[in-house]
Amino acid sequence: MHSEFDHQYDRTVREEIEVFRRKAEAFLAGEIPEDEFRPFRLKHGVYGQRQPGVQMVRCKIPGGVATSRQLEQFARIADEFGGGRGHLTTRQNIQYHFVPLVGVSSLMHLLADVGLTNREACYNTVRNVTACPWSGIARDEVFDVRPYARKVAYAFLRKDLTGNLPRKFKIAFDGCAGQDCIASAINDIGLRAVVRDGGRGFRMVIGGGLGPLPTEAQLLDEFVPEERLLNRCEAIVRVFNQYGNRANKNKARMKFVLRERGIEWLKEHIEIEYADILANGGIAWPDRVPEGFGGYQSEPQPLGDGALLPVLNAGRTGDPEYDAWVETNVEHQKQTGYAAVTVRVDQGNLTGVQMRGLARISATAGDGLVRVAIQQNLLLAFIPLGRLPRVYAALRELGLAEAGAGRIEDVVTCPGAYTCNLGLTKTMNLGAALQTAVRAYDDPQVKRLSIKASGCPNACGHHWIADLGFYGNARKIGGKEVPYYQMLLGGGYDEQGLMRFGLAVQSIPARLAPEAVSRVLDHFIANRQPGESFRQYVMRHKVETFRELTSDLAKPAELFPEIYQDWGDDEAYSLKLGRGECAV
Repeated sequence: MHSEFDHQYDRTVREEIEVFRRKAEAFLAGEIPEDEFRPFRLKHGVYGQRQPGVQMVRCKIPGGVATSRQLEQFARIADEFGGGRGHLTTRQNIQYHFVPLVGVSSLMHLLADVGLTNREACYNTVRNVTACPWSGIARDEVFDVRPYARKVAYAFLRKDLTGNLPRKFKIAFDGCAGQDCIASAINDIGLRAVVRDGGRGFRMVIGGGLGPLPTEAQLLDEFVPEERLLNRCEAIVRVFNQYGNRANKNKARMKFVLRERGIEWLKEHIEIEYADILANGGIAWPDRVPEGFGGYQSEPQPLGDGALLPVLNAGRTGDPEYDAWVETNVEHQKQTGYAAVTVRVDQGNLTGVQMRGLARISATAGDGLVRVAIQQNLLLAFIPLGRLPRVYAALRELGLAEAGAGRIEDVVTCPGAYTCNLGLTKTMNLGAALQTAVRAYDDPQVKRLSIKASGCPNACGHHWIADLGFYGNARKIGGKEVPYYQMLLGGGYDEQGLMRFGLAVQSIPARLAPEAVSRVLDHFIANRQPGESFRQYVMRHKVETFRELTSDLAKPAELFPEIYQDWGDDEAYSLKLGRGECAV
């Protein structure tokens, strides 16, 4: 049901899209120089690619929740503009690649048809606000954080304060008591649900971030009451807006303000801005959000029962593949009789056919919503337990019924040099090679490890927070360029649940990275102590052990033709970089 509020919002979005269309046409006609058009384009979620004449278009999914209708629209956009596929990111966005600039405004209108926007999905803005995909369904949930994430995202959208910051700014919400599902410690603002004296609020940390110099967020407040959440967030953004380094974009993130001035200085200046907001007002807390924004539905659809989905063949209830899928991909919800299903999306890549099929499953067997995880997977919730075989059968038809969600073979990657101007290596191809290498391991502790890889040091693939992380670089052997990956070990959460960054071991030629992984895993199996986590094992053995273990790979004595090729290529590697647009 659409109200006058929704219609007014839609008019604003449509007018904005037509402004984009006119400016894009003027740019293509040579009437606007590239340096003038670039920041305008980026603010609307449109990146240049390393391939000339085409763009990457990023759509925000606020709080990581989309409706089944929106997923169907994502499928249409994939087919009409994205070569039949879309890519899920580690920040709950969906990206389309190889989109001609002339078609971007039409793509934007299709997003607006279902209440979505790519405004401020890029550039020096408050980026997509992320939230735990288990919100509303987790058995250990403190409270559902989705309404707060939606309203904070909407409150900061299209505001003068948040539209031209020194650098990008990231906010994350988590509602679970026992685990951090959204990596809040690597965000500029991380918010964890807390109940104190019967009132809702949030534990707030600030200044986290990855990139070449990872920084863990520091505690600002043990408890911010819900009614002051937006005020507190605005005070932090104000301080960043004033003191972020606009002269050097490589040191412009909030984490550098924290590093250079310290948490006590930040607290003092945040308090000044916070007091001003309380006395004189600030950005208003929205009473509501538009229909479809962050999965909001004024009239939620009835829960489905899966009756329209296919049934597993008779006699296959003991199928080991189905049993493995249930063990790793199915979790009971706090709502009795329902389960959430994690759909493994290989490195975040979905076809239009798969998106339509997932939308159908969600609408007919679940709650009509699809939740995006930062591991590039999807969650389907409110699946009746008795209908799990039907859902499995439907996912199998789509090629999306693979078990192992959250296990070592569920590799996270960014597109890397496939499309990105800053990409040094083709990360997705490495991801496929690593998957092949680790499938040979049945050891339960090994299966629970994680692998994350990025095509450059900027950490879009979250390599710092993986048990085994990789980021692309390049070196020369015998005067020829060779694609390499820096290997990191021991990232993720420690025994106290605190985020820790991996330790840099050394760079390994891309073609030898799977062998390096196998050596580390074999050493772990042979030398771990009872009850020891992978991080504890890494810290006990120290970096030198792993450098020695892989030293012959880092500088191979015997070369072979493929070492000069990136994974997936049949031609010699050549380092090619375009103009990076992450920090324009």
